[in-house]
Amino acid sequence: MKDHDAAALAAEAKERWGDTDAYKESMRRTQGYGPEKKKVIAAELEDIERGFAEALAAAAPADGERAMDLAEEARLHIDRWYYPCSHTMHAGLAEMYTADARFRAHYDDRAEGLAEYVSAAVRANAARQEA
Repeated sequence: MKDHDAAALAAEAKERWGDTDAYKESMRRTQGYGPEKKKVIAAELEDIERGFAEALAAAAPADGERAMDLAEEARLHIDRWYYPCSHTMHAGLAEMYTADARFRAHYDDRAEGLAEYVSAAVRANAARQEA
């Protein structure tokens, strides 16, 4: 969400989730990330998001294997770099991707309808894991 003030977003995150274990773990992990690690993390996320946009453009169904595999990569990205992210937690985040205008714009600026597509793929992946 590049066009938003990072300090304001950080303050909002702390206010909303500061008492959660996930927030505390994310703060613990990220405080030691230097510029090189941040580049690696950003490049990994860019690859995932580009993959979603390509899948959408190819009309791959959001509940198909390709999109669900990308959703699993996105979940593991969060789990590896920020905090333990269960499939249930990731599905909750997916709701925010469409409900929060900033998240929606982040995805839809890349490709029209991408926020809905990513959200649906994440929810489908969570359901796949529960089956």
